[in-house]
Amino acid sequence: MLEATHFVPFTEDMKKTHTILIPGMLPFHFSLLRDALNSCGYKAEVLQNTSREVVETGLKYVNNDICYPALLVIGQLINALKSGKYDLEHTALIITQTGGGCRASNYIFLLRKALEKAGLAHIPVISLNVNGLEKQPGFHLNGSMLRKFLAAVIYGDALMYLTNKVRPYEVVQGATDALAQQWLTKLGKAFHDGKAQALSTMKKFTKTIAEDFSQVPITNQEKIKVGIVGEIYIKFAALGNNNLEKFLQQQNCEYMLPGLLNFVMYCVDTYLTDYKLYGGSFWKYGTNKAAMWYLKHLESILRDALDTPPFTAPAAYEETKAMVKGVIGYGNNMGEGWLLTAEMLELVRNGYTNIICAQPFGCLPNHIAGRGMINKIKEIAEEANILAIDYDASASKVNQENRIKLMLATAK
Repeated sequence: MLEATHFVPFTEDMKKTHTILIPGMLPFHFSLLRDALNSCGYKAEVLQNTSREVVETGLKYVNNDICYPALLVIGQLINALKSGKYDLEHTALIITQTGGGCRASNYIFLLRKALEKAGLAHIPVISLNVNGLEKQPGFHLNGSMLRKFLAAVIYGDALMYLTNKVRPYEVVQGATDALAQQWLTKLGKAFHDGKAQALSTMKKFTKTIAEDFSQVPITNQEKIKVGIVGEIYIKFAALGNNNLEKFLQQQNCEYMLPGLLNFVMYCVDTYLTDYKLYGGSFWKYGTNKAAMWYLKHLESILRDALDTPPFTAPAAYEETKAMVKGVIGYGNNMGEGWLLTAEMLELVRNGYTNIICAQPFGCLPNHIAGRGMINKIKEIAEEANILAIDYDASASKVNQENRIKLMLATAK
């Protein structure tokens, strides 16, 4: 059991004086989430420090038996604080809490304990959660902010999907990323002006984004198609997966990751499933039911945009969910749970038969729904070529990349 740590509140005055540091994960999404947060009157910054020092800092201040993503997130935050770049009297941190069985809900307590150990106990830590787990007097997660955050997820998913589809085939190297940066700037301004979260704006912008990417000159060259799944932080964060996406680019592959919206919908759906299986608060059930309705509406906006020729939108959430009916129980919803299995099946169906399952040390649910389901997936989809890669502080990057090269050599 964790010892009690000193709680430092983020006050109303700090909203004007403090910079909030956000640990990095998804470049497009988190850039937009930062813009959304800044548009609410805060001053936020997404961390970019990804050197080996981050890992060493995590090893120093976090129990080494904890899951690898916790070590990296906490290591990145403390490494940034000790870099000399920030005024430690006017800096705060923010971290998510899902409230589920995953140990991610306890990262905030591990972070505060690490801050005490590092002599930084006076730094306020904000919990970003929708479950009322912890409240701060100077940070208010209201409906307006949530709508902005969800808009950032939609735009981020659109940019991630389209860049992954176009970049491997671009005629002019760098054209895809340059276009993505142009849109990040434009969307950042839209958040600043308070317009980005409007449904009409999302429809217009996502459609225009897809049309712009469809005009990028591409070749007809065939490439090996690779899907990336796994624990949410390790599959998305370059710091967690040793720059896996960059490595696959160097191997001349087209790779694809499932969108973040899928995971958001899964988190909401988890409460609906648990209510049916075990009971609970009917009020919370109704709230989550309404939230799921809104998320499906946003999904329809995103999928309509991603169906712009020559692109084809990925499967809808309910369609992806249906793929694992009778394969793995919907009550298996710790961590990524059944969604991880479903995403592998969906990627195979869409032609990404070669799949890398990124598995962090200490994440038991991920190993069960990931590595543990490989044989079952191959029974359903014989063409699946799945490689589970373990990531931890002592894992050899060379060994990981050699195993991936071997998988690509036998790619179907």
